[in-house]
Amino acid sequence: MAIRSFRPYTPGTRTRVVTDFSEVTARKPERSLVISKHRRKGRNNRGVITCRHRGGGHKRLYRIVDFRRNKHGIPAKVAAIHYDPHRNARLALLFYADGEKRYILAPAGINVGQQVISGPEAPIETGNAMPLSAVPLGSSVHCVELYAGRGGQMVRTAGASAQVMAKEGDYVALKLPSTEVRLVRRECYATLGEVGNSESRNTSLGKAGRRRWLGRRPQVRGSVMNPCDHPHGGGEGRAPIGRAGPVSPWGKPALGLKTRKRNKPSNKYVLRKRRRVSKRSRGGRDS
Repeated sequence: MAIRSFRPYTPGTRTRVVTDFSEVTARKPERSLVISKHRRKGRNNRGVITCRHRGGGHKRLYRIVDFRRNKHGIPAKVAAIHYDPHRNARLALLFYADGEKRYILAPAGINVGQQVISGPEAPIETGNAMPLSAVPLGSSVHCVELYAGRGGQMVRTAGASAQVMAKEGDYVALKLPSTEVRLVRRECYATLGEVGNSESRNTSLGKAGRRRWLGRRPQVRGSVMNPCDHPHGGGEGRAPIGRAGPVSPWGKPALGLKTRKRNKPSNKYVLRKRRRVSKRSRGGRDS
């Protein structure tokens, strides 16, 4: 898998960088594993916009992904690698020995024709799913369950992986991509390897229209609004914020404020908090 850049024959291709889709082996999805999904466009049940800058975009069919991997002991063959418009990772289409077909997140390095299996006795190979208690120390895993049987909820983005650090009692310590070290129950399932399509982080849309295709409408800076529309608005010319720090349109502190609850029940499972990213490194205003 690689990325592809373009010669600047138009303004939109000057900075455009895309993945070359060389790992995708099939163009159309498996018909039995897709459903139509109404796009809410950022509105609630009353039609009121509750999430700004959403709407439009190309029509999509939702691919039903097997995050539980609960067909234990039944081998499956990778039939194809598919594109998924709802995520930056690729999907692997599995043909099980009993005739069932399922989608899973395609791990890095998986190939068409490869055999995968899930269960406590599964071999230590990329793409196999097993309880964390059976994963060797130091191994990389993805699609990790938080609660046994609920399905993978953590480490699902392209190129992501968690590392098994230690095992003690009923818990396994995982180092997550955010550098947070967290305890997870040993009976929770995870898939060996890292998620594929890691080059997606190096892509660039290139033009505003391509963002509209993805269902994202334009954003406007608060400093160019009127005072009735945003706390940063008003003033003559390029006026400063006028507050101690940047705030949201509703007056709540933005850019760096920690929003995690102090007494959240799962705090006891976090052994080391994630590394804090400075506002300057991510392009925000340093307060």
